[in-house]
Amino acid sequence: MFHAELCNAQIVYQVVVEEERPRRARRAAEILRCYPVPIHFQNATLLNSQYYFTAEFPAAGIQAPQPFSIGDNKTYSGYWNAPLLPHKSYSVYYQAVSTANGETKIDCVRVATKAAIIVTQLTTPYIRIAPAAGENQLTGAVTRKPDAVEPEKQTDHTVKIAGVIAGILLFVIIFLGVVLVMKKRRTYHSYTYYLKLAKKRKETLSSTRQEMTVMVNSMDKSYTEQGTNCDEAFSFMDTHNPNSRPVSSPTSFTMKANTLSTTVPNSYYPDPFVPTAILDESQTMASDTSSLVQSHTHSYKKREAVVDVPYQTGQLHPAIRVADLLQHITQMKCAEGYGFKEEYESFFEGQSAPWDSAKKDENRMKNRYGNIIAYDHSRVRLQALDGEQSSDYINANYIDGYHRPNHYIATQGPMQETVFDFWRMVWQENTATIVMVTNLVEVGRVKCCKYWPDDTEIYRDMKVTLIETQLLSEYVIRTFAVEKRGAHEIREIRQFHFTGWPDHGVPYHASGLLGFIRRVKAKNPANAGPMVIHCSAGAGRTGCFIVIDIMLDMAEREGVVDIYNCVRELRSRRVNMVQTEEQYVFIHDAILEACLCGDTTIPANQIRSVYYDMNRLDPQTNSTQIKEEFRTLNMVTPTLRVEDCSIALLPRNHEKNRCMDVLPPDRCLPFLITIDGESSNYINAALMDSYKQPSAFIVTQHPLPNTVKDFWRLVLDYHCTSIVMLNDVDPAQLCPQYWPENGVHRHGPIQVEFVSADLEEDIISRIFRIYNAARVRPFR
Repeated sequence: MFHAELCNAQIVYQVVVEEERPRRARRAAEILRCYPVPIHFQNATLLNSQYYFTAEFPAAGIQAPQPFSIGDNKTYSGYWNAPLLPHKSYSVYYQAVSTANGETKIDCVRVATKAAIIVTQLTTPYIRIAPAAGENQLTGAVTRKPDAVEPEKQTDHTVKIAGVIAGILLFVIIFLGVVLVMKKRRTYHSYTYYLKLAKKRKETLSSTRQEMTVMVNSMDKSYTEQGTNCDEAFSFMDTHNPNSRPVSSPTSFTMKANTLSTTVPNSYYPDPFVPTAILDESQTMASDTSSLVQSHTHSYKKREAVVDVPYQTGQLHPAIRVADLLQHITQMKCAEGYGFKEEYESFFEGQSAPWDSAKKDENRMKNRYGNIIAYDHSRVRLQALDGEQSSDYINANYIDGYHRPNHYIATQGPMQETVFDFWRMVWQENTATIVMVTNLVEVGRVKCCKYWPDDTEIYRDMKVTLIETQLLSEYVIRTFAVEKRGAHEIREIRQFHFTGWPDHGVPYHASGLLGFIRRVKAKNPANAGPMVIHCSAGAGRTGCFIVIDIMLDMAEREGVVDIYNCVRELRSRRVNMVQTEEQYVFIHDAILEACLCGDTTIPANQIRSVYYDMNRLDPQTNSTQIKEEFRTLNMVTPTLRVEDCSIALLPRNHEKNRCMDVLPPDRCLPFLITIDGESSNYINAALMDSYKQPSAFIVTQHPLPNTVKDFWRLVLDYHCTSIVMLNDVDPAQLCPQYWPENGVHRHGPIQVEFVSADLEEDIISRIFRIYNAARVRPFR
């Protein structure tokens, strides 16, 4: 390493090691980028960073060229020069960081590479880069030079390696041949294979798992060949019921596979004046009209099968044991989620059954979206009103639950024109629970009209009165009293409104939705009619809720889950249930979290005894339940990635972070509003929900000497009335006293005035008056 000759600047030299990931795209000419954010080796894994700083030297420490070994297990200026792993490839960079007049400049160069080694040890030789005239000199070195090898030993070693490689290749060829032969035989004898598999499981599992054989037999008949005529209608849940038998249905229809229609009636295209449904409430979804044939035959054709796709639509997808669910999801997420992608794309897209009633002229304006409408065979038929011939239609479909026929009604978010029909349906079906999984407005678009009153509202012959509203951090529970003219009863109906679903995508974690589903199940009366579930279109989020609810019951009763075939069954009852691949993956993650963590709620009157039991040592495992729960919590909590904390990692915010491994994610950041010169709006803090209120807390680090001003900006901007401090003042640890003991402290435009203090045994309470001098509106 050589010293760079620069004047009037504070210079440090840094050595950076970057791991070359196996799937990294190789380019003909890579763009060299420097590394402004220092990351220790210990934090690289936590931040999912490919690089880490292995050494730093002040300018005074490099007065003459000197070699440097990468991976010598020493520490340089606080950076651990960790040993390199032989099975990984690395690139080594050397960069000079100069700071002058408040401006920082970085120059860097790649000085060495280390390739992964499998059999023999390979080290990168000492590298010296000859500088041009007038340029700074820079050299780099890695661990050590290889010892010289005698020619005879080298030849013998090469022969051994060649023999080993040849043997491995021969084994792989034989193995692939056996796999291909078995795959062909298994495909040809698929029915026999899965039947034997089911019988084997039946012999080994307990009596509660005996439904598996019936499931395989029934599913093989109804799903394996989608191109055959379905003279009998099967329910997905019937395949998990040993007492169920297929019954012929007058609403059954014929499906054909591997053909495409060349002529499509105009009536099947989305109505030009009715909007198309939004994928995940944010992306436009085109109607799949090319796969439909003439309506009078009630025969529909599926899009052409994709060649060499491992998850064909007609293939059988057996149920997955709960014990194997973690391994299954891990495998499906490999190769950037290839397994989930192929599995989701195998679902039938678009219309798969007649929907003639929904397409009638008098009913078209009752549909929020032109391509998410009700199938005829499963639609909810309202009792017709006198003199209104088309009053029996509502965009809603029955969905079977776990061993509960028509346990759900999936419907769209009511429009102004259909609010009366919605309450008619709730009354007619004896519904006691309404589940709403959308906000009224998202991203500036109306997703659902407000179909409930703030006090009392009359919808023709229906009277709805709001009795109670319970606000929680991620959902709202509203209780209504509903009356119908001519009926001598008043019904109590609850609406569970989940508000924690983000405008785009899916929730970051499933804990809130799982708690919401458990609350709904606990409050829904056993003798009530179907639960009404709706989002905006009644397909995406509605499908997620229903699938998760069914799978939780199945996992508890049978010890297996069958998410794939559950989604298929839902799509046979209502078009495009579970609208996106992201939602499909989220369902799996939610079920996994529920199975791993279980229901951890504890009744308040039992907390003492339960806590005592959780701390009791198990002699067999030499651990306690509370320790196991904490380990599970660490396992299911996703690790924050570098891109999740992009704002905290900006170079201008680096000095505002006390620890580079304790950073707030972008989605939780409270941005500072009060303007203070050129200071940024970033502070190392995160918004947290309470039980009843979203963003009720702000969790932050103890202010650094250079962030005290930002701390008081945060308190003022977010109208914080309480500050809870859980550490001691320690200037040696950069934890200064940030408040005045008397008088007034000024922090830019913000003034903090001491009012009073109260000393108790374990608590010191202080009262301050804080205000922006530019606005002069003090508050305590």
